[in-house]
Amino acid sequence: QLQASGGGLVQTGGSLRLSCAASGSTIRYDTMAWHRQAPGKQRDLVATINSGGSTNYADSVKGRFTISRDNAKNTVYLQMNSLKPEDTAVYYCYTRKYGSDYWGKGTQVTVSS
Repeated sequence: QLQASGGGLVQTGGSLRLSCAASGSTIRYDTMAWHRQAPGKQRDLVATINSGGSTNYADSVKGRFTISRDNAKNTVYLQMNSLKPEDTAVYYCYTRKYGSDYWGKGTQVTVSS
């Protein structure tokens, strides 16, 4: 089970840190990801981090967002800086494990202009 938290309302240029806490099994060996879905739009991949710590980002967030993981806490983070109104969305953490997709419940991020 994945539980995302840390969303909220922030002004343009502000920062937020999202957390995704996993329970039930270790994420130590899993690739973890953050996705986001804005109103009326499809869900898009934001960032991934594999078990070795290698990361990938969507072009729209490169240089502003940082994904990280703490395996001891079974948690993945998304540090979001220099936020823009177009970052407004529900953010979901995700992993694929044993052939199944696991999505967190989502946390709302709203960036005001």
